[in-house]
Amino acid sequence: MAEVLTAEAVRNELGGLAGWSGDPAGITRTVELASFPDAIAVVDRVAVTAEELDHHPDIDIRWRTVTFRCVTHSVGGVTTRDIRLARRIDEIVEGAR
Repeated sequence: MAEVLTAEAVRNELGGLAGWSGDPAGITRTVELASFPDAIAVVDRVAVTAEELDHHPDIDIRWRTVTFRCVTHSVGGVTTRDIRLARRIDEIVEGAR
């Protein structure tokens, strides 16, 4: 089972993630896309990736603004699985711009 990262480890990982913030309880990134359909397309691509990784973010969509929250609920905090998913989300977001 994955272990929750320490506060220091989360801070270090966040340093390499664009626009992410948080702590060992969860990490988040909010992005604004050009349009509502663009936002939905990004969410769709993240959904496919999440299925591949068998690890799913919490997603909030408000018009063209999307917030992603990554936390491993089964262990109650951020693990390396969340960092891996956050990196993939970054790739998807950057590809949509």
